[in-house]
Amino acid sequence: MSIPIYIIDDEPTILQALKQLLTMEGYHTEVFSDARDAMKKLDRDWPGVVLSDINMPGMDGVAFLREALKLDDEFSIVMLTGHGDISTAVESMRLGAYDFIEKPFSNEMLLDVLKRAGEKRALVLENRELKDELDAQTGAGPRLLGNTHKIKALRRLLMQIKDIPADVLIKGETGSGKDLVARFLHYNSHRKNENFVAINCGAIPETMIESELFGFEAGAFTSAQKKRVGKIEHANGGTFFLDEIESMPMALQIKLLRVLEDRRIEPLGSNRHVDLDIRVIAAAKIDLLELVEKGEFREDLYYRLNVINVEIPPLRERKEDISLLFQHYAALASSRFNTDAPRLTNEQLVRLQQHNWPGNIRELRNAAERFVLMGGQTVFDEDSGLEANGDLTLAERVAQYERDVLESALREHDGRLIDVQQQLGLPRKTLYDKMRKYGLVKDDFKLS
Repeated sequence: MSIPIYIIDDEPTILQALKQLLTMEGYHTEVFSDARDAMKKLDRDWPGVVLSDINMPGMDGVAFLREALKLDDEFSIVMLTGHGDISTAVESMRLGAYDFIEKPFSNEMLLDVLKRAGEKRALVLENRELKDELDAQTGAGPRLLGNTHKIKALRRLLMQIKDIPADVLIKGETGSGKDLVARFLHYNSHRKNENFVAINCGAIPETMIESELFGFEAGAFTSAQKKRVGKIEHANGGTFFLDEIESMPMALQIKLLRVLEDRRIEPLGSNRHVDLDIRVIAAAKIDLLELVEKGEFREDLYYRLNVINVEIPPLRERKEDISLLFQHYAALASSRFNTDAPRLTNEQLVRLQQHNWPGNIRELRNAAERFVLMGGQTVFDEDSGLEANGDLTLAERVAQYERDVLESALREHDGRLIDVQQQLGLPRKTLYDKMRKYGLVKDDFKLS
């Protein structure tokens, strides 16, 4: 049992006895003689159970209950009551307490109530996580596909920070999906109806990047025939995405830092200031801190951008998602080019899993498009670059093959488990267990 328990009581002997009992049972406990101190430590994501006395000086148990349930009306709060407080305890149940226990009580009764309260709290948080996951996967805008732990953790992080008014620094290898993550953040945030403006700092000549970012007034320089609104101002109200920030010239880094700190810009050739309400997202494919140490990137700009850090896992660290992603991009290509995609063989699926994908998602997407346009043999021949990785153990290869067979059957039958059972000759429980083992969800294979 690793769930935390907050114990609130103004009697030190009771606090000590309860702490000793629950610690011996494996709970992580924290005691409070003043309910107000416990209240300060609660937040909506707290995963534990509160055990609170009712009659206390200062903030009593009922007052604490009311305040806590304003923060989260699904907290698991158990009230301790004396014989004369039964009516108050019943009232606390009406207000939203999980249960109450009358003193004196047996240890067995207390442990049973806390166990059930903890299970309820865990279920509440799990359901919230699933709802956030569903919102992220079914909402409008870009989707981050995958069932591995790392991609699920990334989606959870992005949903947690989507509306936080802070700048974000994304780090990821070439082709890992930095632009996709930036768009995911924008289109899942309250800024989604405003502009998402992206600029690649490495693709614009150094002589043009300042005017692209800040805009200019007519006559600001020789070729400035008319006024132009810069990219930053165009993003006002929305999101401004700076890709390959490591390529930004040092002189321009100073001006960008001033924009981030003052939240306003001054177009070239102008004396007017434009106030900004934007979220800035920067992305780099290399470690900016290493550039800072080399004197190639401003330290103050690095720390100003790095308020929230997001790291995208490379594809080689989420190999279980490769088949799903390949099928997704193949289906998109099939629709775009109005042609049927060849069916992947199990041997081809294994080749996909064994390749290291140095180009990450971009390389995978290109391979899927070639697969649709030119046929499977062209993609998987000896000169394709999809070399097998011979470092896998026998157990890893067997697990990989088993997962691919399951995916192939689920895809063939559009996620209908009864048909998959019959094809593979598996009992229902065995099929469910194997799907859970490999993170396979039947809805991912249903026709949309």
